[in-house]
Amino acid sequence: MTRFIAPLFLVVFALLPLGLTDPYLLNALIITGILTICAMSLNLLLGFTGQLSLGHVAFFGIGAYVSALTALGFDVSLPFGLRVTHEGGSPLLGFVLAIVLTGLCGYLIGRLSFRVRGAYFVIVTISFAEVVRLVALNWVELTQGPLALTAIPNMVLPVPSIGDVALRSKMQNYYLVLAVGVASYLLIARLVASRFGRAMRGLKENESLALSLGINATRTLTVAATVSAAMAGAAGSLYAHYIRIIDPDVFLFSYTVTMVIMVVSGGKGTLAGPLVGGIIFGLLPVALRPVMAPEAQWIVYGAILIAILFLMPRGIVPALEGLGERIAARRKAGDKPTDAMPAKMGANP
Repeated sequence: MTRFIAPLFLVVFALLPLGLTDPYLLNALIITGILTICAMSLNLLLGFTGQLSLGHVAFFGIGAYVSALTALGFDVSLPFGLRVTHEGGSPLLGFVLAIVLTGLCGYLIGRLSFRVRGAYFVIVTISFAEVVRLVALNWVELTQGPLALTAIPNMVLPVPSIGDVALRSKMQNYYLVLAVGVASYLLIARLVASRFGRAMRGLKENESLALSLGINATRTLTVAATVSAAMAGAAGSLYAHYIRIIDPDVFLFSYTVTMVIMVVSGGKGTLAGPLVGGIIFGLLPVALRPVMAPEAQWIVYGAILIAILFLMPRGIVPALEGLGERIAARRKAGDKPTDAMPAKMGANP
């Protein structure tokens, strides 16, 4: 049943903007798509390796700043009288550099922190996110600090026979986010189905047994952290070039909480889980905003989350999988003849 969720989502969201005239809703879909990409990247760590990162927003913010500064340019002085100047370049180059540099940060954090597990790893990731936020806040010469980086160029893509095209409209940015989301999903699906993916799940289920079979835990987890960080960096780049203004608030802890909620409510360790959780908790505030006060919105938001986790502890997607298996089992049992029927039919009159 659940194997049809991702293709169904792709068809629905590919056609949805064609009949959507409200720019506010289209904007909400774009932001939700960006956060869903972040949730998919976090799920690669939390869901498939069992490692909880509460500093994942650091990679999102680093990707946003790297891409923005690559496009805008900068002129900063460094120790020992050094000075680095960049005149500004292509936003597409910034997108690529955001992926590369955040992947490198993920690799370094993985190499340093995956020698510890559990609460120690969580503390390392939170500390890393806070350090990066303080750097963005205080290195005013580079990041403008609380004044924010403004007038960030729109993403520019080369189109054959046309040239470079700036993605200025919401519709164009929507399909760009959708394309990056699909690519991220396919990459994760391919990775999880590979031998490396089996090693990740083995470490999550029984680390001692996995180590006894020769799986290198540090290397496996580090590669997962690198890919996860690179995806979050790509999402940060998309965010920067769509919003066109970023400040240190991009490192807020609430973004990490939102990613964790999307993963856990949808079903960690499943491919479709972050998609379902991302759509529900990305668009839920938009649905509640016109009908109730902000205080009531958060109460309803929390109540829905508690209800989902109480009724479906493993998440929405695993619950749907279990329901599909029970329905299939009942149908199979209903089609199977009872033991008494063949004996009766074969008996002599």
